[in-house]
Amino acid sequence: MNKMKKKVLMMTMAAATLSAVAQQPVDYVNPIIGTNGMGHTFPGACTPFGWVQLSPDTDTIPHNINGAYQKNAYEYCAGYQYRDKTIVGFSHTHLSGTGHSDLGDILLMPAVGDLKLNPGRADHPEEGYRSRFSHATEKATPGYYEVMLDDYGIKAQMTATQRVGVHKYTFPKGKDGHLILDLVHGIYNYDGKVLWANLRVENDTLLTGYRITNGWARTNYTYFAISLSQPIKDYGYKDKQKVLYNGFWRRFNMEKNFPEITGRKIVAYFNFDTAEDPELVVKVALSAVSTEGAVKNLRAEASGKSFEQLAEAARTDWNNELDHFEVEGTPDQKAMFYTSLYHTMINPSVYMDVDGSYRGLDHNIHQAKGFTNYTIFSLWDTYRAEHPFLNLVKPERNADMVESMIKHEQQSVHGMLPVWSLMGNENWCMSGYHAVSVLADAITKGVFSNADEALAAMVSTSTVPYYEGVADYMKLGYIPLDKSGTAASSTLEYAYDDWTIYQTALNAGNKELAETYRKRALNYRNIYDTSIGFARPRYSDGTFKKEFDVLQTYGEGFIEGNSWNFSFHVPHDVFGMMDLMGGEKTFVQKLDELFSMHLPEKYYEHNEDITEECLVGGYVHGNEPSHHVPYLYAWTSQPWKTQYWLREILNKMYKNDINGLGGNDDCGQMSAWYLFSVMGFYPVCPGTDQYVLGAPYLPYVKLKLPNGKTLEIKAPGVSDKKRYVQSLKLNGESYDKMYITHADILKGGVLEFKMASSPNKRRGLSAEDKPYSLTNGIN
Repeated sequence: MNKMKKKVLMMTMAAATLSAVAQQPVDYVNPIIGTNGMGHTFPGACTPFGWVQLSPDTDTIPHNINGAYQKNAYEYCAGYQYRDKTIVGFSHTHLSGTGHSDLGDILLMPAVGDLKLNPGRADHPEEGYRSRFSHATEKATPGYYEVMLDDYGIKAQMTATQRVGVHKYTFPKGKDGHLILDLVHGIYNYDGKVLWANLRVENDTLLTGYRITNGWARTNYTYFAISLSQPIKDYGYKDKQKVLYNGFWRRFNMEKNFPEITGRKIVAYFNFDTAEDPELVVKVALSAVSTEGAVKNLRAEASGKSFEQLAEAARTDWNNELDHFEVEGTPDQKAMFYTSLYHTMINPSVYMDVDGSYRGLDHNIHQAKGFTNYTIFSLWDTYRAEHPFLNLVKPERNADMVESMIKHEQQSVHGMLPVWSLMGNENWCMSGYHAVSVLADAITKGVFSNADEALAAMVSTSTVPYYEGVADYMKLGYIPLDKSGTAASSTLEYAYDDWTIYQTALNAGNKELAETYRKRALNYRNIYDTSIGFARPRYSDGTFKKEFDVLQTYGEGFIEGNSWNFSFHVPHDVFGMMDLMGGEKTFVQKLDELFSMHLPEKYYEHNEDITEECLVGGYVHGNEPSHHVPYLYAWTSQPWKTQYWLREILNKMYKNDINGLGGNDDCGQMSAWYLFSVMGFYPVCPGTDQYVLGAPYLPYVKLKLPNGKTLEIKAPGVSDKKRYVQSLKLNGESYDKMYITHADILKGGVLEFKMASSPNKRRGLSAEDKPYSLTNGIN
């Protein structure tokens, strides 16, 4: 990319177009591309893979009231909804595009006028401290956010370092302001989520404290240190939960100007002389270890630096990360490309102090030696494309993520790698044990070298008998439906996961263990009903479920998907799966029907994870189990159909728009799928060194590889009409395989696609041109 120093182009939240003068990658990012009514992806001010993700929370819908789930809570997974007209405040931790949620820690809100210590209601913001706002005053680029709080006339600006959120508030002339610190606020909040909060006024410009919450992260410690650019004039707080025992603290008037504040529902306020000096800069450092750690993080990353210096540093960090690619295309296409790249670098997040100390899964304090500790592993989603993408573009980070997962296993009382973990906690969301795939892929691709340590963690994870159905799976070769409601899909997921352990055992030279897991990798065969050619759950006595609807998501033995989609979930043995479905002809017919069918609304109308916007026929792109399916034509005599359907999916599911994603981004997975598919290849089976070829979406993409080499992907004239690959050359040599290896990519060079409006039906048909399959079929 041309690195000419231009004035920072701030993209307004209401606009998705880009100025023709934009020169740097950050200028193409649209941070608000998200999903319609689902897990929005708006992390606000953050740095690449940063712990702090400082952004506005626009409402406070609780997860439950007296145990009753509140369905609108799902819409606030990231705390922000574009349609809202008020901002409650600015919190420092968020998840990016997840279906479930937590966090929203340490909320600040500036205000003038009467002091109010409750957030108020969206339709009556004057009842509380929240404020109306307009999208016309919102500006957002990577690492920066700005908005005008209309009810107060306060200009709010945000930026961040890895561990510090930085606020700059400009108050209206002649008015004294105050700052609300709400230690009750949270995303997916509910009564009792905050177990305890503590706040100390160390001096008139430094606050320290912590809170412990019980949410999706069951025991989440968030320590903080807050530096203020102006001295506090006076302060106080309110505990909204009656204290039943207060000991001899009752001798103090603790609610005003008392430097030790503690309780379960603490909302504090701090008054400033902003009539004289309207600018207040607030720096909030986080730690999971201690307030001392938070102070160290604050000093190391933000001390002595102005807001403007920190904002420019965040912009530079993002430019450096996004500059791995150069692309040609329309402004909207460039915005979608760089926004997707941005999404892949939000989570996982660094989770340790500047001195390497971090809180482990056992809630003890550990020291990261020789690696950076990470958290937020949405592995049911991200093993498919996000982690393989990082193996290709940011291998040193993914190696540290793998080490973080292994340390998780070593600290686990269950001896298990993470399933879905965040903030030093396992939350057990979704199925499978897909961390093994991440480890295997990193080892196969030479990103992580300690295969023996990884293998020990993988075997331990896959043999915990009380983890969902594992004992029965090991005994019967499948999970019975009478033991698990997700018996069929979990069996399919375990079989693939076991194949990755087989692959790792081969890499480690352990042939005996490899054979054990090769057999387990074939367990998927046990739940295919060859009479219908679909996966179908079985009971403990071996019989298949009798009344069975291959289109139904609920009650049929699958998680967040139906049999028609999940039956294709054998990425490690496609030829074997093909035979069980009835052979190649039937297999292709089923793929064709999947993409072209009309899926009746009754099959998804009550599903939070699947909406009409997620669908291409019956193919569910908005949920991850199907992401590899368009590429399965590569194993057949009609590989050109992959090229057709990829363009359809890319056009429908990815738009430079407020609701531009056809499903939850799920910590970068949707975006990583897009980036791979735009380049023209995809990791159908992580753990192999192969990427299955599709067709490029843009005329030119240049990838700057971590080893200093470059890969240029050229597809002159590619368009919706000219979507088919007539021929392909790799470094000038004709290339007919339906895959390319990781090693070939790392060599750099040029992939040159000749595109046409009609398919070449003779390419990639020979056996040696086909991608990996564990077997050549079931016979």
